[in-house]
Amino acid sequence: MKVEYIPEGTCSRCINFEIDEQGLLHDVRFTAGCPGNTVGVSTLAEGRDARTVASLLRGTPCRNRGTSCPDQLARAIEQALAADAE
Repeated sequence: MKVEYIPEGTCSRCINFEIDEQGLLHDVRFTAGCPGNTVGVSTLAEGRDARTVASLLRGTPCRNRGTSCPDQLARAIEQALAADAE
């Protein structure tokens, strides 16, 4: 499934990714945000189990925002998986 997610409370403006039939993440891309952070997260997430990535990244803080680009990716994954299960 292809996903486009609009994050809230971060510098990134959009997160795109795919979850394949085995539940693995592919082509994670952030639009805007801190390049070192977003490219690093994208690289580390590639080919990994979506549920595991969401679990690892959920709650990652950025300054005093109450969220971060990694946390928003986790939320996007969780939302996509929940919608797919319906």
